[in-house]
Amino acid sequence: MTAADAVAEGMIAHGIDTIYALPGVQNDLLFEALFRVTGRMRVIHTRHEQGAAYMALGAALATGRPSAFAVVPGPGLLNASAALLTAYSMNAPVLALIGEIPDADIGRHLGHLHEIRDQAGILKRLVDYSALIRKPEQAPRLIAEAMRAMAEGRPGPASLQCAIDVWGKPGKVAPRPPLPVRRPKPDEAAIRKAAKLLGAAKNPMIVCGGGAQDAASEVTALSAMLQAPVLGYRRGRGVLDSRDPLSVTLPLAHELWGEADVVLGVGSRMLIQFRQWGMDQKLKVIRIDADPEEPGRLHKPAAALIGDAKPILKRLLDALPAHNGKRPSRKAEMEGRQATWKNKLEAIGPQISWLNAIRAELPEDGIFVDEVTQIGFAARLAFPVHKPRTFLSPGYQDNLGWGFATALGAADARRDVPVVSISGDGGFMFTANEMATAVRHRIPLTTIVFNDGAFGNVRRIQQERFGNRLIASDLVNPDFVKFAESFGAAGERARTPEELRAALRRAFARRDGPTLIDVPVGPFPSPWPFIFMPPARGQ
Repeated sequence: MTAADAVAEGMIAHGIDTIYALPGVQNDLLFEALFRVTGRMRVIHTRHEQGAAYMALGAALATGRPSAFAVVPGPGLLNASAALLTAYSMNAPVLALIGEIPDADIGRHLGHLHEIRDQAGILKRLVDYSALIRKPEQAPRLIAEAMRAMAEGRPGPASLQCAIDVWGKPGKVAPRPPLPVRRPKPDEAAIRKAAKLLGAAKNPMIVCGGGAQDAASEVTALSAMLQAPVLGYRRGRGVLDSRDPLSVTLPLAHELWGEADVVLGVGSRMLIQFRQWGMDQKLKVIRIDADPEEPGRLHKPAAALIGDAKPILKRLLDALPAHNGKRPSRKAEMEGRQATWKNKLEAIGPQISWLNAIRAELPEDGIFVDEVTQIGFAARLAFPVHKPRTFLSPGYQDNLGWGFATALGAADARRDVPVVSISGDGGFMFTANEMATAVRHRIPLTTIVFNDGAFGNVRRIQQERFGNRLIASDLVNPDFVKFAESFGAAGERARTPEELRAALRRAFARRDGPTLIDVPVGPFPSPWPFIFMPPARGQ
């Protein structure tokens, strides 16, 4: 078996059935091997390396399962690097297969096609695990190690490199089954301490991040047991259904942070809370995190529970009743506070009217892909989310232009549900060329482009903070409807929320290809007063 055959077979053995890829000479023999496994693995080829990597990211985020992409070395890797960096920051299990120059010349700086100095060193800064396949016999073991690395501890991406002259080398290859994933046993003493703290709390609160996405039922049960409000901001959205009065977004959570005496952080860095909202001696913090180094980075917690959130929360639910006092329902209180903040959020009512139209048509298990745009900022505050992994947001990289290609990967991997991508005209054009990929592979993504002819957030900052001295914020755009139609996609235009609802109904009925909906808009009111808030308690 060749090294390329071993890699293809190894991915299949680990449950990867799709690879997002852009071919090139260093990887020709990998694609020959992928041809040989046609029927067991799909190849979705894109128009740019960043499209391939973002699609793999979207597939991983939407399913929670590992996904893979393949690109050539040097410029191919660098084109994909923003998506790989985002996968790292979002703890997404993305496997990157990267070609290399001839094996014997790696590190010699001879000027081979696509050679880059210390490619392995660059990759090590973007992933949790990286290795170079130097002979076919190594491939099954390295695939197995990469897959395990993506699942153990804090999840994240991995990379495997292979030289142009190694992909096709034959060797005696022994298949490797998946390696067991090592899970730390819950620390029973820490669980008892956490249970006592939470049980005695007068005003408990839960903060959920991306690490809580697979523990929704446990978070829901714990919230009910404690009558504790649950903040889900961006990566934590959907862990507790937005229809639950205890499910809160950032503005109300800021208010509650000032009142809390015990806070449980589940799979969240809690950077906003510690650095913006403030801490004092009265507040006790409990952390659940897969990374043992994470809980103490910003603030020493009262208790740290290391491991996957789901089993730890199950043990906490078992231990808590022995320490938990009787708690009255906070339903009426929280409904009143939610109503108050709903009224305050009318300050960004124009954005919310569009979001309400999307929510009215998107099924509760449909997927909404956020973007760095005016509607996206508002969505993080006001878009109702009902299920885990249905609100995809780009984490702390918050990189403009991630949305469309990432949503394509989500829509490809979850063809059973509607997927909506929201973009501004600026962000959409980062990967708009992947409309060709959507049409070629019949991906039923619905993309809404909110078109204001500018980098709208930049323009408003220049107007408000820099005396209306506008520079580098205006845009020239195509006719987006004609743009979509030129690829063979459906194109529509909606000028009101009601027209958007009708367009969405038609788009969701199309399951054999993409739809782009152009929404012309003007300037939107600023969401920043609801995102960057002053300290809620003493430092």
